[in-house]
Amino acid sequence: MSRVARIPVSLAKGVEAQVGAGEITVKGPLGTLKHPLSPRVKISVADGKVSFAAADESREANAMSGTLRALVAGMVQGVSTGFQKKLTLVGVGYRAQAQGDKLNLSLGFSHPVVHQMPAGIKCETPTQTEIVIKGADKQRVGQVAAEVRGYKPPEPYKGKGVRYADETVVLKETKKK
Repeated sequence: MSRVARIPVSLAKGVEAQVGAGEITVKGPLGTLKHPLSPRVKISVADGKVSFAAADESREANAMSGTLRALVAGMVQGVSTGFQKKLTLVGVGYRAQAQGDKLNLSLGFSHPVVHQMPAGIKCETPTQTEIVIKGADKQRVGQVAAEVRGYKPPEPYKGKGVRYADETVVLKETKKK
């Protein structure tokens, strides 16, 4: 059995998990998340814990039990505390402004870039050069952050662009004559 799957997922206060027809549903204060189940994994919910076991002795079932356990642990954390990604804008005149479910970016192009936030994802701009993307679904928060960064990734000579707050950009040396 997978070493990861041996550890049951503890449900935080106010979080419920239900196993239904081919999917697991996790409800909490920040929302509801669903994920399809694999027939190779047995799931049981009891005493505030979700346990996982491989349905057979195959290698795929063993791997899938650990994978599903990690995904459900992320879902529980997402509906209880949530996830966030911080982005910073580096460059003269680069600005960001959150307006409802839209993020307006000025990134040195001849036109402003407007990014529509998907449902369940919130965006904040504490300053003009900082963006905080929040949500309950870890994958969607990371995907939206990657899409925003993709508009103007940091370039290797001056480091200008949109970067993650904890990202270090290795600058190249300029060409010498």
